[in-house]
Amino acid sequence: MRRRYFIKVFAGSAAAWPLAARAQPAVPVIGYLYSGSQDPLTDFSLVPAFRTGLGEVGYTEGKNVAIEFRWAQDENNRLPELAADLVRRRVTIIVTPGSTPSALAAKAATTTIPIVFYVGGDPVQLGLVESLNRPGGNVTGVSALGAELGAKRLQLLHELLPAAVRFAMLINPDNQQATSTIADVRATASDIGVQVDILTASNSREIDAAFASMVQKRAAAVIIAPDALFRSRRAQIITHLARQALPSIFGFREYAEAGGLMSYGSNLRDNYRQTGIYAGRVLKGEKPGNLPVLQASKFELVINLQTAKTIGTDVPPTLLARADEVIE
Repeated sequence: MRRRYFIKVFAGSAAAWPLAARAQPAVPVIGYLYSGSQDPLTDFSLVPAFRTGLGEVGYTEGKNVAIEFRWAQDENNRLPELAADLVRRRVTIIVTPGSTPSALAAKAATTTIPIVFYVGGDPVQLGLVESLNRPGGNVTGVSALGAELGAKRLQLLHELLPAAVRFAMLINPDNQQATSTIADVRATASDIGVQVDILTASNSREIDAAFASMVQKRAAAVIIAPDALFRSRRAQIITHLARQALPSIFGFREYAEAGGLMSYGSNLRDNYRQTGIYAGRVLKGEKPGNLPVLQASKFELVINLQTAKTIGTDVPPTLLARADEVIE
């Protein structure tokens, strides 16, 4: 009698088991859309920084959240289809860290799936949100205001080389902030009495050509404008700078750590971490339209003194004293 009861109970449990399994909540899926490369040598450990932010709000990849990565490999024309693919797969949320073209492609692809961006420009001017405090719709994120700092970077180069009268700026013409960045830098150049040659590059071959032009124009130093393409081509850029012994300034400390002379901007890894935190908050149920756009408030000057010695550039003591970090 007891044996028959055990068999009956076990059979009933086995029949109910698949139903219970199907009743378990599905693991949320994050669609990660980026215009650059998957190459771990070029991402400055930024994906781990994003994962760190997720972890701070209780999400761990492979445990209670999944991430679907889509890389455009520096071909921005692929972004609309990659965004559309994530929409078709019905991901829970789309994140676009460090890439304005990716953010715009995601916004164009869906008005219902939440989107969390990290961009360097003004998201209101870019058309991503209605306002910083009340983004509205399905989009919010982090703004580093990196594109607005071109003028400050020129001033720092001028302080580094006060006798120089000719500088260069390398910028991707496809970048949505290119026009405003160029205007700001030219206005500052006029104010301080120097000339800035604007050199554009939207692929690897054009980067080589731009540096060849810098040699011909005898630029004393160069501003490398923040851009996902330049980030993925950092080794190529750093090689040119070393070969030409050319002083440079970038938007993020990771470039100075990699061999550039100086950087001025917000903390890139922290921006990715904040993007992860916001993504986690949205996964927990907060509406993107009600989450204010986070704005970078701290900017850091990093100087690589080893690079300065290698290329034969003397950094004024006043500039060293103002640096947040000096790499010996």
